[in-house]
Amino acid sequence: VQLQASGGGLVQAGDSLRLSCVAAGRTFSTYNMAWFRRAPGKGREVVAIISHGGSTDYRDSVKGRFTISRDNAKNTVYLQMNSLKPEDTAIYYCARGSYSLRDTDYNYWGQGTQVTVSS
Repeated sequence: VQLQASGGGLVQAGDSLRLSCVAAGRTFSTYNMAWFRRAPGKGREVVAIISHGGSTDYRDSVKGRFTISRDNAKNTVYLQMNSLKPEDTAIYYCARGSYSLRDTDYNYWGQGTQVTVSS
């Protein structure tokens, strides 16, 4: 399954960005999807997950600021990021796998898109 992430960029603290991830395949509606990120010098961490049925979960530090959503007609999962902080700076990856907060439960990964938040 090919995943293509886009939408990253350089923004200032307090700004918003929306990331998109388009998935190849005709059964996107059955996929559980997620966004992870890797900050410089740190390990990969989950940001948000969404099940095929639309259930969602988030890491605590982004709750209330980030929203994950999906459009099955467009084979796309989104990550709306508001009130961005410098600590959100990272490469963001979309992934497909089980509905889980663990990166080991995801088998397919996109190439990543860089998000940089300046203070």
